[in-house]
Amino acid sequence: MDILTLFVVVPILTVLVLVFAKGLKQVRIISLVGMLVQLGMAINLIFAYLKERAINKDIMVFTQDYTWYESFNIHYAIGVDAISGVLIALTAIVVVAGIFISWKIDDLPKEFFITLIILSAGVFGFFISLDLFTLFVFYEIAVIPMYLLIGIWGSGPKEFSAMKLTLMLMAASALLSVGIFGIYFNSNADGGALTFNILEIAQVNIPVAAQNLFFPFVFIGFAVIGALFPFHTWSPSGHASAPTAVSMLHAGVLMKLGGYGVFRIAMYLLPQGAINWTDFFLVLTTIGVIYGALAAVMQKDLKYINAYASVSHLSLVLFALLMLNKTAWTGAIIQSLSHGLLTALFFALIGMVYGRTHTRDIAKLGGIMKILPFIGSVYVITGLAYLGLPGFSGFVAEMNIFVGAFEHTDTFRRILTIIVVSSIVVTAVYILRMVGKIMMGPLVNEEHAELPKATWYEKVGLVLLMIPVVFIGMMPFGLSEMIKESVTPFLERLI
Repeated sequence: MDILTLFVVVPILTVLVLVFAKGLKQVRIISLVGMLVQLGMAINLIFAYLKERAINKDIMVFTQDYTWYESFNIHYAIGVDAISGVLIALTAIVVVAGIFISWKIDDLPKEFFITLIILSAGVFGFFISLDLFTLFVFYEIAVIPMYLLIGIWGSGPKEFSAMKLTLMLMAASALLSVGIFGIYFNSNADGGALTFNILEIAQVNIPVAAQNLFFPFVFIGFAVIGALFPFHTWSPSGHASAPTAVSMLHAGVLMKLGGYGVFRIAMYLLPQGAINWTDFFLVLTTIGVIYGALAAVMQKDLKYINAYASVSHLSLVLFALLMLNKTAWTGAIIQSLSHGLLTALFFALIGMVYGRTHTRDIAKLGGIMKILPFIGSVYVITGLAYLGLPGFSGFVAEMNIFVGAFEHTDTFRRILTIIVVSSIVVTAVYILRMVGKIMMGPLVNEEHAELPKATWYEKVGLVLLMIPVVFIGMMPFGLSEMIKESVTPFLERLI
């Protein structure tokens, strides 16, 4: 079996074993072992990719192609480059951390872990797919379990939040399917056969009129899950009601499918459409960056703060992709990684605080650093990394994005870039306010004077997420060069 298919097979096997598990202890161990194997495979994939790339200069490596439905030329076609490789690693890290953070879940634990792992299988399949139809199938496999995870294991208005999320993402999927079939039915423009294969379609000169028509369908279809303004409203509601591990996977991994789809499908297969629609979507993403940051300042609930911060930071990813140059694109990919790790950290920390204090209201929290020193210390470090402090992954990502955006000399893009850069100040306001109030501030509630310390499994989950944040921040050059090499052939389509 090839190295990539295992990323789908291992979660499926883990789920099958979980079905027959008896007792909470077995469920935990089986889930953890299965996802640790997945993490080991992801790390091995990075090293295998570097070794293969030294001798193989194709756009994608480890490619395999199996006919699935011959009549419509649908194939199970897979392959990876550095971009999909690092996003697979991100997914594996966040899933394992989510297992540790959910170690004590006692409400239908078997069903919870099965649903969570099925979601991860969809994400892994999405990142390895080179066939549009197969990619869309894995996309739906990744999205649909969110309804169950929030609707069953969530809190607050969980049924409303789950339904809102599902309806908006399904509406986006409808738009996306129109775009995908539009690409498919124009994939024989040069006289060949109709195909869903991404690499084959990239060799076809799709008519400009068709590109202009279908680009917004594909862009919006993917960007809605990436929190594109004004279609972002499902995200804060979903985050606020989701259980901790689901919020981690939702913001840390699932929302990355949006930016990846925009880059891999919309930009690569419809380059002229991308150029012609760039100005319109740049305005929307600029609004999203500022709106998300300002909305975060106004929130009092910790989860809503992080949710709106995610809207801002993921709008920044879309903004960078629309700049259509190598530096900005490199920054967009690193920002996807950085945000995935940091937002997963924040949701994990918020879940730990909420589990002990039973509140997420900033006004009711204070002095947590003295009571929970480990959780408080990680919270402060995560906050500093989130606002882009040098030495952490956020700084590397944002500097690449801003430098890439300033490479454009036209007044329109310069003005938008200045507006987006100003979001750094707003980010500092809500991060420092949140950290100062609930961590450094005086003890607000005497009932919080004695809280359970961080457990071993909580510490492992936090450290697992923190290590790559520091590693990327301290040694970004290898990662940057990998990504720049992978974005080059995509950028050539736009020149």
